[in-house]
Amino acid sequence: MKAARYTQGESLCFEDVPLPDIDSDEMLIRVEATSICGTDTKIMRHGHRKLHDGQTITLGHEFVGRIEKLGARVSGFLEEMFVGVAPNIGCGTCDMCSRRLMNMCQTYSAFGVDRDGSHATHVRIPSAAIAQGNVIEIADSVTPLDATLAEPLSCVVNAAQATRVKESDQILIYGAGPMGLLHLMLANVLGASEVIMVDPNATRLELATKVGASTVLNPNLVSVPDWVSEFTQGRGLDVVMTAAPVAALQQEGLSLLAPFGRLCLFAGLPRGAEGVRLDTNAIHYKNLYVTGVTGGSPVDYRAAIELISSGKIPVSEIVSDVFPLSELELAYESATNGSAMKVAILEERLFEKSSARQSQASQNTTACQAAGRA
Repeated sequence: MKAARYTQGESLCFEDVPLPDIDSDEMLIRVEATSICGTDTKIMRHGHRKLHDGQTITLGHEFVGRIEKLGARVSGFLEEMFVGVAPNIGCGTCDMCSRRLMNMCQTYSAFGVDRDGSHATHVRIPSAAIAQGNVIEIADSVTPLDATLAEPLSCVVNAAQATRVKESDQILIYGAGPMGLLHLMLANVLGASEVIMVDPNATRLELATKVGASTVLNPNLVSVPDWVSEFTQGRGLDVVMTAAPVAALQQEGLSLLAPFGRLCLFAGLPRGAEGVRLDTNAIHYKNLYVTGVTGGSPVDYRAAIELISSGKIPVSEIVSDVFPLSELELAYESATNGSAMKVAILEERLFEKSSARQSQASQNTTACQAAGRA
């Protein structure tokens, strides 16, 4: 099978590898849709702390598919069942795992991080992932393209819960990339009264407006602190989310908060970055709450699937490019050239069906336009 393979200390390559074998307590999933995350591109450029030099893995942790093969000892699932997989697998015995927070387990393992992931035709699912509830059935009414975005949305669900986003909150989000836009859409679902998006990219701000931003700000054209002060009449904002890995935004974000405001440091800083100086007196005297989040749990994943299947969050709006698996190299080029939003990869058969539908829709539109002119 074709796969995107990364070797720690070396580089990314695209090659054919054998189809995974499974044990009696495992399952094999045929990938129907997967997407490329910023974590994937960071690993291919800088490696990952959980990998040792020379270790090779298949990248990819955002994926859904069909169960192609079940081990004899696996129960509760059927072959051809449509499922998604929460990617973080815990040790199963620590305090975090007992609370079903496998993403916080100190010895976690993850698809596409330290074990083979989804940028291939198939993924082997170990027994621990099955036992811990990482494999989650998805209704056939949800498209694979939408469903594969449940994993990034689960991280956003985790952040909203940690930051206690609630109705009538005034929220500012730094970064109108894929994750920032998911924060925006979820904030609107949760009843925020104002969601302000900040990004220097005009195209991304246009998309933010399309998916529900109340206000968009380009920091190259306007002073964000001055604008917030005027807009809130000096009060400040209820919530600030940093969905961009920039230290200065973490400092600025803290300064924008109202008393009892909440700051979520969603985007981690690059490895080796210097520590950030925060105004602890502001935190003290204004009773501010500062938190960070990493990943999402299987519970968060299930919540994300529900938000997608209900139609409350149109996740496909953040997808800019879709490729068949046979064009895996092109998908990575698109994801790393700086112009794409979210890049998705479909199983060949599904990509052909999707392309045929788009072609037919285009033909219908052309025919209607011609009829109108006639």
